[in-house]
Amino acid sequence: MVDPLFPAPDPLDVDPRAVRRGFSRAAATYDGAAALQREIGARMAQRLDVVRLAPQAILDAGCGTGEAIGELSARYPGVRVVALDLALPMLQVARGRSASGHSVLDRLLRPLAGRLLAPVPQFVCADIAALPIAGASIDLAWSNLALQWVNDLPRAFGEFRRVLRVGGLLSFTTFGPDTLREVRDAFAGVDADTHTNRFVDMHDIGDMLVHAGFADPVMDMERITLTYATPQEMLGELKAIGATNRTRGRARGLTGRARWSRVTGRLEALRRDGRIPATFEVVYGHAWKAEPRSTPEGHAIVRLQRPAR
Repeated sequence: MVDPLFPAPDPLDVDPRAVRRGFSRAAATYDGAAALQREIGARMAQRLDVVRLAPQAILDAGCGTGEAIGELSARYPGVRVVALDLALPMLQVARGRSASGHSVLDRLLRPLAGRLLAPVPQFVCADIAALPIAGASIDLAWSNLALQWVNDLPRAFGEFRRVLRVGGLLSFTTFGPDTLREVRDAFAGVDADTHTNRFVDMHDIGDMLVHAGFADPVMDMERITLTYATPQEMLGELKAIGATNRTRGRARGLTGRARWSRVTGRLEALRRDGRIPATFEVVYGHAWKAEPRSTPEGHAIVRLQRPAR
């Protein structure tokens, strides 16, 4: 019997420790398999072209191997970048990539002319839902394909709003419910375990942003289909980027030969023009931190302005 005061964990919740382990193990193979992540990051960056923003400090939340750091630093010269990830080995790869991008002359001159050179990124190993960052210290919070690994999205959005300055922008991507539907359908009825993440609908995410106190949220979505030669290639690529099943309800042992044959057979039945498809529903969102309308205690804030003379 389940104690109502201590309910059993939702099997679709992700296990943060398993997420950390998975991405830590994938740090060395991630860049070789993350073509989709790079493409989505590039499309996300293009959306900044129409945004009027001159940030002094940027948070890259879920930075992975640091792919976006160079893009953000080039787009906003002189900006201070805080790169944050749950997996320390990912941060170590990102730090190495960042260090290789600085010339020897840059490193020699920095102690003498640090203020004239682009700030060196700061690397922080932490959870998006509990940011170890001072409030109102960030102008742009950027997160590419990390929020699908967060169980408590409202809490994460609350943390983003806390660290943003008034007028700051949250820009993010995540995956929607149609993501990996082929894999989900292939495993349906095979056993009682969970096999893919719970992906949140775009409209629900928009509602969460409003409830978190963000202004003018903009949400849109596109579907991208990748194709693979075999089921093994598809699942192997997911493993190489660390995006394997990390739900609490996942199987803890090996999949039996009969069940695995049933799953691969269902995936093979989807083959078109010699390739097996995998759908990714990509959700793009951004929202602004506006002036607060109430105090933390819930009292309305009234701003008085002198009349123009």
